[in-house]
Amino acid sequence: MPAREKPADWGRQIRTMFTRISKHYDLMNRLMTFGQDTTWRRRVATAAAVSANARVLDIGAGTGGIGREMIANGEGRTAVCADFTPEMMQVGRGRPGGDRLHWCAADALHLPFADDAFDAVVSGYLIRNVRSAAEAFREQVRVVAPGGRVVCLDTTPPQSSVISPLLGCFMTHIIPLMGRLISGDRDAYAYLPESTRRFLSPPALAAVMGEAGLTHLRWRTFMFGTMAIHVGEKPGGRP
Repeated sequence: MPAREKPADWGRQIRTMFTRISKHYDLMNRLMTFGQDTTWRRRVATAAAVSANARVLDIGAGTGGIGREMIANGEGRTAVCADFTPEMMQVGRGRPGGDRLHWCAADALHLPFADDAFDAVVSGYLIRNVRSAAEAFREQVRVVAPGGRVVCLDTTPPQSSVISPLLGCFMTHIIPLMGRLISGDRDAYAYLPESTRRFLSPPALAAVMGEAGLTHLRWRTFMFGTMAIHVGEKPGGRP
């Protein structure tokens, strides 16, 4: 199912939602993914394939989970964690390793960085939430250096299978219930399965990345086809 056009005030709606759930965001991610979200963020860091002294942008960073993975095993790396929800970044600053990250308030559709400023741009659960995936990727392509990678982790519409009824029940009923019990915000976690169902399929998302200027596109799905990591490269690097 194609993604629906989002209203002009979409950014304000999303910022308000993430402000409400910021204190429980990390805990809910652990529970919803059965503790696998940290592994997936580590895969994003690996897929970025940057050198020890690279400069990396984690856009839509939230509490900085991917940024922390980027600097965990790379001596001299710099990770800039940018998000437009101050409350999410405030939580991230207080997490272990938060003081090693560079935090920046930024809109993913209008990045406040120079062209070719980063060796890689990574994101986790950003693209499904922005008003325009095409605009977001164009900005990421602009700020990544030639030869650098753009890596995107996000949910993806699950394909029909024998476990589809179980997945549907978990996403439609269990996740909103968990959200209400833990964060007190059922609506935010009812939005998650609904936005996932309406999001772009992996091939369609890859096509958007290609139209933004990325090449050598590939992706991998996991968690019963409900998650995907996409990787693309900006042309013009060393041969």
